[in-house]
Amino acid sequence: MNIYIGNLPFTASENDLKEIFTEYGEVSSSKIIMDRETGRSRGFGFVEMGDNSARKAIEELNGAEFDGKQLTVNESKPKPRGFGANNRSGGGGNGGGNDRYNTRRSY
Repeated sequence: MNIYIGNLPFTASENDLKEIFTEYGEVSSSKIIMDRETGRSRGFGFVEMGDNSARKAIEELNGAEFDGKQLTVNESKPKPRGFGANNRSGGGGNGGGNDRYNTRRSY
């Protein structure tokens, strides 16, 4: 099961995540999401572990304090189809090519 961990301190490492979750079972992977431009943590990450261990970890760690921050821990949900900045689907446009009226943002 893939577990989402939110509200992580920016100083947390992938090893920190693995160490915290290993208490509940074998961790197959841990990942902290980094900002592409700054290289800094975005304050959330993911841990992959077996279903039974994951459920126990979620139950016990959601709301737990880590380095002064209250963690949000729950089962990771897949991104909705078409989610993200690289999504170029969708119609419309302004037809005239005048960017002044284009309200779409790219992130």
